[in-house]
Amino acid sequence: MEMHFDQHISRQFNEDLESLKTEMLEMGGMVARQVADAVDALANADSELADEVLRIEEVIDKTEMALDEHATLIIAKRQPAASDLRMVLSVIRIARDLERIGDEASKIAKMAIALTEEGTSPRGYTEIRHIANAVRKMLNDALDAYTRFDVQSALQTLAEDEQVDMDYRTAVRELVTYMMEDPRSISRVINVLWTLRSLERIGDHAKNICEQVVYLVEGADIRHGHQENLRRS
Repeated sequence: MEMHFDQHISRQFNEDLESLKTEMLEMGGMVARQVADAVDALANADSELADEVLRIEEVIDKTEMALDEHATLIIAKRQPAASDLRMVLSVIRIARDLERIGDEASKIAKMAIALTEEGTSPRGYTEIRHIANAVRKMLNDALDAYTRFDVQSALQTLAEDEQVDMDYRTAVRELVTYMMEDPRSISRVINVLWTLRSLERIGDHAKNICEQVVYLVEGADIRHGHQENLRRS
């Protein structure tokens, strides 16, 4: 859909908002790549790729801080209202979620290094690939929905988190049962469980991004399951 922001006397104000949005989406692309590399590092026992994921974490942290400073400066200088203010606030919130996704990707990279050193886990890689594909799609679709200000796409993507949660719980039950049957596998399977937990959390953060799309376009806060607050046309 087409998003109409307030009319500005200052052309620079429009450029500031567009620049802020572009910086956030670039950060999103960086984080999406980090997640993909972390999962690949684990699946392929590639400790060098895992090390690269860990190096990128510092870049992502600095990017989030720079975005926050940029957004704060816009608020201080322009005192935006209505949709302009929602744009700035949504970028701040999404950048925070992206930074936390980066943290989870780093955790997966650390699990990849641990599994490379300890020996691969006898179970869990199928579940990792399945859930990783689902949350990566959620993240990409959430960022795309933001780019297009597409509320319906955001709501559809948000709903996918429920299936991710169900798949995660199923995988945990199966892996815990396996560890009980083969105690020798415990240390390696635990690393897989932590990886699955990080992927589940990435899905949660992608869901949060979808909620910010609704907030930006509709002005409705649907966090914490309060979707009844969504204005329906």
